[in-house]
Parts: sequence; structure tokens; C-alpha cells
Amino acid sequence: MDCLPKCGANFVSLTPLTFLKRAASVYADRTSVVYESTRFTWGRTYERCLRLASSLRSLNVVKNDVVSVLAPNVPAMYEVHFAVPMAGAILNTINTRLNAANIATILVHSGAKVFLVDCEFLPLACEALAILAATGSRAGPRVVVIDDLNSPTGARLGELEYEELVLRGDPAYVPEEVRDEWDPIALNYTSGTTSAPKGVVYSHRGAYLSTLSLILGWEMRSEPVYLWSLPMFHCNGWTFTWGIAARGGTNVCLRNATAPNMYRNIAAEGVTHMCCAPIIFNILLEAKPHERREIAAPVEVLTGGAPPPAALLQKVESLGFHVTHAYGLTEATGPALVCEWQARWNRLPAAEQAELKARQGISILTLADVDVKHSETMRSVPRDGKTMGEIVLRGSSIMKGYYKDPEATSKAFRDGWFFTGDVGVVHPDGYMQIKDRSKDVIISGGENISSVEVESVLYRHPRVLEAAVVAMPHPRWGESPCAFVTAKKNSAGKTDDVKEAEIISYCRKNLPHFMVPKKVEFMAELPKNPTGKVLKTQLRAVAKNFVVSENNNGPSSSDKKTSKEVAMTNSSRYDPGTQEQQVLALSRL
Repeated sequence: MDCLPKCGANFVSLTPLTFLKRAASVYADRTSVVYESTRFTWGRTYERCLRLASSLRSLNVVKNDVVSVLAPNVPAMYEVHFAVPMAGAILNTINTRLNAANIATILVHSGAKVFLVDCEFLPLACEALAILAATGSRAGPRVVVIDDLNSPTGARLGELEYEELVLRGDPAYVPEEVRDEWDPIALNYTSGTTSAPKGVVYSHRGAYLSTLSLILGWEMRSEPVYLWSLPMFHCNGWTFTWGIAARGGTNVCLRNATAPNMYRNIAAEGVTHMCCAPIIFNILLEAKPHERREIAAPVEVLTGGAPPPAALLQKVESLGFHVTHAYGLTEATGPALVCEWQARWNRLPAAEQAELKARQGISILTLADVDVKHSETMRSVPRDGKTMGEIVLRGSSIMKGYYKDPEATSKAFRDGWFFTGDVGVVHPDGYMQIKDRSKDVIISGGENISSVEVESVLYRHPRVLEAAVVAMPHPRWGESPCAFVTAKKNSAGKTDDVKEAEIISYCRKNLPHFMVPKKVEFMAELPKNPTGKVLKTQLRAVAKNFVVSENNNGPSSSDKKTSKEVAMTNSSRYDPGTQEQQVLALSRL
């Protein structure tokens, strides 16, 4: 057996780029992309990606250079998922909800060589580039503006425009060969923190296998019509950017995931599949009668980002959606667990079905193993649905590691496992359910919010002595930050002159709006253990009893605009000196 050869005929590096080449060959005339009045076929999409990859090479983009993209779910955002790695480069899709300081930090940390910016986000990009220039830490990236294909006029920021790059590129370009499937394909940041961003690196192998796992686990057949209600910047659209090509499907692109846009496209295009955070369910449920369209056939929905309440699942399924619940994280290339449905559950009452569907489920096929363990003893918890431990994973869809952060990488990888930091239980049937998050991450509308980052901003307020941030219930976003604050005394020895509105206003000037606390509770002293650590468990118990309306704390107009609820710009102000110092510090990593 040992003498059998390993050669080019029987061993080829795994990469999702093969999905596009196959789609162009087999499904050349099928519709690949729909965006308003724009329609492309798979043959056309392949050619456009080849041209763009060629033009990127002409901009001196070489192997393992980073190309950053700030854009909503438009055709260009889809194309870069193939074109950038076809040029041998690494794709970095940036969360459009971040503020300018966050984006500047990512550009520095990633060392982006080219920065593609959609016309909608030009003001935000200009602000980020100004921060970058003020630090003098490095030459800024080449900027390419993505004009809206349906807009009569174009916007420019420099001399390069996306469609011009596509037009002037070589359609006969030969993509960079992926010789090592362990090579990086994408760089995704877990949050927008300015002090310590974590850049998660995906390999071609991991992206390929994760894509296959999800289209198999979701039982996605050939020719799906997929609605892009999930931002493509989230774990590369949970790998469905590549997966729809693998099935020869149609990508229905949305600039804004509003109720009218979603219902209109579902009806007009015959949408069969979509992914989203539970916040999208609320948008669909709250649509006005004139915004809705009849759903002729059930739409398969894969949801994750925050555990959806069982009652919410029941409501959205009554509209014509069939929901599958998943759990994942950036480090696992998106979904890692899926609540795989069992036929025998169909005989149960609807309420019981919804309860089962709300669980996080079992591992996707890519994972070699998943478990819930006591993090210190590494013993597996019993399958009793009660004993809690940390969810750990291992398999080919797990990240290569954190970019430029060996310490965080070694902390995440221990004893042959990836430690998620999420606390859960295992039910007798082997299905898992999350009970808490040991990292104190707040998930708001599918976005991860670091409580530490919000606390660091609160501590910069001149009247804040102590601060702790935990999750509290929110009727629209699922969770939102709640701040507990101990105020410093004024010259008269009083603390009651500091008002909640003042603290929230300060946060709005220094944080992206989705990270701003919806409630501030003042305390004489924060509860602490004997070593001085704040007891957040007690604070969470208090926060669970708070009731927050959508308009509580005077949200800004951007909070009220449903057209911006998924792909929203952010014009948050920043402290130039502080942010520039942080960006400069990161440039030295």
C-alpha cells in the first residue's frame, strides 16, 4: 500500500474556488446574481471575478496580501469572495456597523493593501482613513469605490472605481493555484474593539469543508434561490457565499434587509432559502399589511447569532417560514452546531416542537468532535440537560488561529480542543443547549458586543468611578447592554447630579450605536467577591427584571430606521487623540 503514488491526479488542494469554476462550466446560463434590475449568469459572474482578480494583480496585490471590503450585500460583495482569493490574496470583509475608529484599527492590524468601499459608506471610510493618516503609522491602502450598479451617478474617493477594474481586467486570467489547502483565504474580526481586535484566519480547506457541511446538513438541493438577509461580512455569509455557487443557485442581493425588500424579493424571485439572526424575524412579523406579500411555498431559514425564543419561532413559522436553529462563532467558520430535525418530533404539539427547535443541536459534519466539559478537569458533563460546562470543538472548520496574536491562539487551543467560552448543557438525546456565555459577550441583533469595550468607554467619563456591563432583555434586539455605574462625588460631595441621559449621550459619542447601553443603573457600590472581582451574575439577575421599550433612552433616528437595522452606517464621534494612539499602538504589532 505504501508504494501507491500521491500525485496531481488523485490529490488536489481543497478550496471553495472550485465551486465557482464548476458553476460556470455546468450552470453557465443559470441566473447567479439578482440585484434590483441587475441580473448575471454564472458564466458572467465567473468572467467578472477573473477580470477583477486580474486587476487586483495589476495593483501589485500578491500572495497573502489583505484586501479589505466595506460594503452591504451587493453583487460586488459577492464577487470579491472569489476574486480576491483567485488573486492569491486574503479577503477581509468589515462589519458595516462599526464606527470609523474600529475600521481604522482593522485596516492597520490587517495591513490591508487595497480597500474596497461601497458608495453608501464613503463618509465612514473617509473618517477611518483620516484617523489612519493622522497616526502616520503606515501608508494607507489603495481605495476602490464600489458604485451602485443601479445608480445613475457614481461617487469617487481617489482614482479607482470597481466596475472600471472589472472592465479592464483580463477575462483569460489564470487564477493563482492553491498549492497548500492550509493557506489563508479569509480574515474576519470577531468584534470592533479598538484595544485588542481578534483577527480570525480561515484556511481554504476549512472554508471548503464547512461549506459542504452546511449545504448537506441543511439539505440544500440544486438551484436554490437564496435571499441575502444575513450580512456577507458575518463569517463570509456563514460560507453560503461559496455554497450557493456549489449548488448552482441564485443569489438575491439586498442593500437593506427591510420588510418590504424581503417580502418583495421572496415573492418575485421565488426565494427558497435565507439565513438571518432572530432580529430579522421581528422585522418580518412587524411588517405592515401593505408591505407583505403572500409566501407561496415554505422558505427554509437557518437562524443563529442569538438563541431565538420558542414563541418567536412559532410566530415566524406561521407566516410560511421553516426555521432551523444553528449555533456558531467566527472561530468555527460560522455555524458549528445545527438543531437537526427528527421526523418523530413532527407528532409533538407545536409548542414542544418550538422548544426543541430552540436548542443549539448537534455538530455539523465537518467537526470531528464536540463536547461540553468542565474546563479544569476536562471531564465531559453528564447528558442530563442540567449540568453545565464549556462547549469545546475540534475539526477542520475551526480557524487557523488569531492573526498576530499567538497568546490568544494558545489560550483558545488547549488539550486538542477549541474552547468556545460558551457554557452549555447536553440533553439525554445528545443535543446541546447554551445556558450562559463565560466571555460576557452580549449578542444584540446578531452582533457580538464586548462588555469590556463598553466598560472601557464608561470608565473614561469624568464622573464614573466604577462600571460593569451585562446583557438585559430587549424586545427587538433580543439583548442589549445594561450598564451599572458608581458615580464619583462632585465638589459638594454628591453623586445624584449625574443623570442616565448624560452617560448614554457620552457613550453615543464614543461607541457604535448598537453598543450603547439602553439603560444605566446607578449603584452606591458594585457587588464584588473577596478578591475584588465584580459579581456579574448578580447584576445579570437584576438586569433580567428591567423592561426596555424600543424607544427607551431616546434612541437616535438611525435606531428607528428599519431600512438601516441590518446594514446600517454609523456616524459615531470619536476622541481623535485617544483613537489615534490606539491605532498607532496596533500598527506596531
